[in-house]
Amino acid sequence: MRPFYIGARGLGMGGAQIGVVDDETALAVNPAGLGRLRDVYGTLVDPEIEGSINWPGIYLSQAFSNPFDPAAMEPSLAASPGKPFHAKAQLFPSFVARNFGIGIFGRYLFDGRVDATGTNLQTYYQNDLAVLMGFNFRLWGGRIKLGIVGKAISRIEINKAIPVAGALDIPSNASEGAGVGFDSGLTLTAPIVWLPSISVVARDIGGTRFDTITGVRMTTATQPAPLSQDYDVALSVTPIHSKNSRSVFTIEYDKLLEAQQAADKVRYGHVGYEYNLADVFFLRLGMNGRYWTTGFEIASEHTQIQLAYYGAEIGPAGAPEEDRRWVWKFVFRF
Repeated sequence: MRPFYIGARGLGMGGAQIGVVDDETALAVNPAGLGRLRDVYGTLVDPEIEGSINWPGIYLSQAFSNPFDPAAMEPSLAASPGKPFHAKAQLFPSFVARNFGIGIFGRYLFDGRVDATGTNLQTYYQNDLAVLMGFNFRLWGGRIKLGIVGKAISRIEINKAIPVAGALDIPSNASEGAGVGFDSGLTLTAPIVWLPSISVVARDIGGTRFDTITGVRMTTATQPAPLSQDYDVALSVTPIHSKNSRSVFTIEYDKLLEAQQAADKVRYGHVGYEYNLADVFFLRLGMNGRYWTTGFEIASEHTQIQLAYYGAEIGPAGAPEEDRRWVWKFVFRF
């Protein structure tokens, strides 16, 4: 599973995010979360880097210079056949206020593995550039939050096994295109102790296709696969321990329609917990399907440093396989 956006906070909390998001990432996660913002602020830079725990071992077997280029990575992965490799880098500068936000999202993603025979490089590559604008409506004193976001996405994608004896460069293998999509989010909060909430997000309403405009950043014969409409749902509670400390606990299930047809339904479930001390120190724990996750954050008025360590499901149904990954993120806001 590769969501359009997930950051260090959600990854530390088992992949659960739609029921707890309360910052600029609500634009991509759950637009109803824009109603939880307490201030107006802009995010100037927020670089986020993610990689497999086996990155150092693969590098020592055969050094590489560009972790997002299949052609550059093939010699290193061929030297470590069967080992999965994951690399992601993303940036999301934005301006948000309560009930409104606009942002620019950029991402490079590469998942690769040379099979045991050394014949094929199983490749998943994505290069996204997107503009998002969202609105939220607070009803009944904020007990009901209804948000919608529009997103214009330019995507370059490879999702196939590439013979290592053939051309491995991106232009020879990629699909490219751009399109417009919409997400909508609804959060209902009960005005009682612990503020229990239920959140539902409808993603890619009516489907999102990438053939509206082609040739924006690359000329290719094909376009990326369209995104089908689907739904995520979550429950959350927020115990307040003292004046300066509180927690949030959430359970989330993603892609309800896809999960109905899937043989392995566990991978769609997420459980997350966060302890917040004075909005400065954050400790996160969770379960991402079968695999445990954890995270930590130190924040100040204008900066954040976030770390996460999690397990991702990369095996097919009936043959679970874990890939341990690390995440680092730095945020500067004004």
